[in-house]
Parts: sequence; structure tokens; C-alpha cells
Amino acid sequence: MIFGAPVFLFCTALAALVAVLLALGAIYRRRAAQAFGDLERIEALRTSDPSVRRAWKAVLLVMATALAFFAAARPQYGKGTRLVPATNVDVVLVLDYSKSMYARDVEPSRIFRAKVEVARLVKELEGARFAAVAFAGEPMGFPLTADGAAVAQFLRQLDPNDMPIGGTAIARALTLARDLLKRDPKSSEHKRIILLVTDGEDLEGDPAGVARQLGAEGTTVHVVQIGGRTPERIPEVGEDGRVVGFRTDRNGKPLTTALTVNGEKQLAAIATSTPGGEIIVADKGTTGIDRIAADLRKQMKSELAEKIETVYADVYYYPLGLAILLLVAEALITDAPLRILRRRAAPKPIPRAGERKRKEARRVPA
Repeated sequence: MIFGAPVFLFCTALAALVAVLLALGAIYRRRAAQAFGDLERIEALRTSDPSVRRAWKAVLLVMATALAFFAAARPQYGKGTRLVPATNVDVVLVLDYSKSMYARDVEPSRIFRAKVEVARLVKELEGARFAAVAFAGEPMGFPLTADGAAVAQFLRQLDPNDMPIGGTAIARALTLARDLLKRDPKSSEHKRIILLVTDGEDLEGDPAGVARQLGAEGTTVHVVQIGGRTPERIPEVGEDGRVVGFRTDRNGKPLTTALTVNGEKQLAAIATSTPGGEIIVADKGTTGIDRIAADLRKQMKSELAEKIETVYADVYYYPLGLAILLLVAEALITDAPLRILRRRAAPKPIPRAGERKRKEARRVPA
């Protein structure tokens, strides 16, 4: 047996306090009788001794008090077992859609390869729920759902050219991912994972600070770092998805993407600030998402797999019902037996008018 609110078990000690108060009341009652007069004469005037009945009333009241607090502790017993499916995993996919993700050090491009591998991850993690955040200078999100195909479609239909504001706002993206998890009432009971895929650093916010908040809430953040310190030219992609050249600055010099030393430290800090968080540095020609997917699959087959747990049922109504019955019994027990109470309560017969006159005539002297 277990208890849903075991703190109330300590309150059962109040039953002992009730017993002490009843005992003190009996002592004070006896002292009052001694102060009134001789105890033997007082006992002789009584029609019955109420001490036994009062003792039973006290026992019933103490037991009822203890049972009431025992019921408040919500006793529960195991009535069977149930199979818990592996649907207790929530994954938020946070994908970088900055223009630098058009770089082609990963074929055919970083963003294309990332979307393909994310879609494969969604398909392979059957039973998990997914949400998505696409970000550049501002994030946009897709709420948690068991329909992984819808999440994959949301990410697949977007491109860096669709983002209204350029940049790499990782802190804002992680904040939105956190909000998506908080909005779902079931997510607090699930294992929460955020997968951040990016090739840049946040120069405006504090993503490591947001990651520490996520870590304090038990959410794990995995970081996939695409690209490194080697500069890569950024293609110019038209609306039809074709490369029309390479991006240049105002002076006509080619724009390149490369992660700085501080950027690498920032991404590492994001992952290490959360329980079990990892940072995967993509190798040349890969994204590294498949490695995270393999780890998640392994977890879902082991500690996150289907498991059997005991189902407990509340039985508080048994002690509560017994406490009510004891209180009713205590109220029905009187200090004096019922036959004496009936004798006291029985009205005296009222003599008729003729009888009253005859009695009065007899009292008048001749």
C-alpha cells in the first residue's frame, strides 16, 4: 500500500491529542464534583453511572479522528499493471535557415541535407512527438504533435530565402522551443529533447543562458554544428532554387561563412548546460544528424522503451466511511440509559376537572 498524500499521516497524532483532552475533561469533571460536595452523596443521587458510556464515546471519537486523517492521506493499493508505450518522448527540431546554410560543403547544400536527415529522423523515431522551430533573425514554430509527417513537411517547405529577417538568433529559437514544450500539458511528464542544427553563432542574445534554464527544467539540448573554421562561400539562390552566383558584400568581395572560436565555445556551452546534452561537429560532407538519431533510437529501445508499471487505486473511502459511522455511533450514545431518559421525558398525567374539585374538597376542613 502507498499513500498519495503521506503528510496527513503525521496528522493522525491529533487523535492522541483528542484523547488527552477527553482525559483532562474527565479529571476536571471529577474535581468539580468534589468541590460541589461529598462524592458518596452525589453518587447516591445519580440514577446511573455515565463513566462507562463516556469512555466508549471517547474511544469512538479518537478512532474516528485517526481514520479521518488516514483517509486524507489517500491510501492506495496496486490493483494490476499496465503497459506504458514509448510515447513519452518529445523532440523539438530547431533548424537554422540563415543564408549561410546554402553553403555547399555538404552536398547538395547544408540546408537541403539537413532537411532530408531531419525527415528521416522523424520517420525512424516512431512513437515520439515532434515540434519544430525554423529560425534566422526571427524564429517561427510548429507545435508539438504526434503527426511527425506534418512537422517534416513544415521544415521541408521552407528555405532560407523565405525567412523575413536574416541572422542567426539561436537564443530566440531556443526560447520558442522552450515555450512550445511548456504549452503542451503532457510535456512536463515526458522526456524532452531539443535538437539544434546550426552553422553559426548568436551575436545578439545569450543562448547558453537559455540552455541553462532548459537544463534546470530537465530538458536536454543536442547541438549539431555544421561547418567549422574553414571559410565556405555562400551561394546566391534564386526563387526557383537554382544557384545564380555567389553572395558578395558592398565592395564586391565574396561572402563566406566560418565559425569563430567563440562561436564553437558558445555551441559547446549550449549542449553542456543541459543534462546529457551532446555537441556533434559535422565531418566534411555530413551533417551529423544521423549520429543523434542513432543515439535517440538506442534510448527509445532501452530506457525509453515500453515498460510495465503498477496501477494504484484510491481506497480512501473505506476509512472515511468507517470514520463517519463511528461519529454517528458516538452521537447516538448518551450519558444515561434510554429507559431513564424516557422516564424523565414522560409527561405527568393532567387530572380532569371533576377530579381536581374532589381533591380540593377533601383538603378543605369541615
